[in-house]
Amino acid sequence: MNKAIALLAALFIYHNNVTIEKLKYPYSLPTLDYSYRALSPHIDTKTMTTHVTKHHQKYVDNLNKALESHPELHDQTIDQLLQSVKKHPKPLRQALKNNGGGHYNHSLFWKMMSPQRSEPTGLFLEAIKNSFGSIDQFKKKFSQAALSVFGSGWAWLCLDDKGKPVIITTYNQDSPITDGLIPLLGLDVWEHAYYLKYQNRRPDYITAWWNVVNWPYVQERFDHFSHN
Repeated sequence: MNKAIALLAALFIYHNNVTIEKLKYPYSLPTLDYSYRALSPHIDTKTMTTHVTKHHQKYVDNLNKALESHPELHDQTIDQLLQSVKKHPKPLRQALKNNGGGHYNHSLFWKMMSPQRSEPTGLFLEAIKNSFGSIDQFKKKFSQAALSVFGSGWAWLCLDDKGKPVIITTYNQDSPITDGLIPLLGLDVWEHAYYLKYQNRRPDYITAWWNVVNWPYVQERFDHFSHN
């Protein structure tokens, strides 16, 4: 019985880790798997605290406000909202892109980082090698993409519609899921993600961030979505 309960608990944790896509209204800030100071010195405590409790919280509040008068959308999951965002009237469409995207992107971002050092392995690593040549080449191309974002946005590693890993960038809080891509790894390059510690030194922030990438979570997403 204890083993059965433990297995169910493990499956529940796995489901909740990888399926941020299934969040529904009303939305709330996710509980982090680590403290605000845990990613230091790479990402400092003040940045994490402000990023989560101010910036992310604002996206959550504004998303709930935008949906409050649209009960027909309350049963839709966050991925359904973002996949169908272009079908909605312009004011709602923009609110969903900005705030739904902001909530979804950040909910993933916190999971995609960890204070525990790790390395990519298994089928995910093989897919990276097949697409980019090596993990070092992938990191170089991803970092270049993150540096190329003019102003505010994100760099992403996604699965395309053929299940192939691809690197893309998005602006503001636009999300890859709106364009039919599945994000595996994302880096927030809005200035609020790094300015308190790194000021205008985005390259230093990107280099430091590789030290806190949660590769087991990225690999879980790859395993989950490449087989569904």
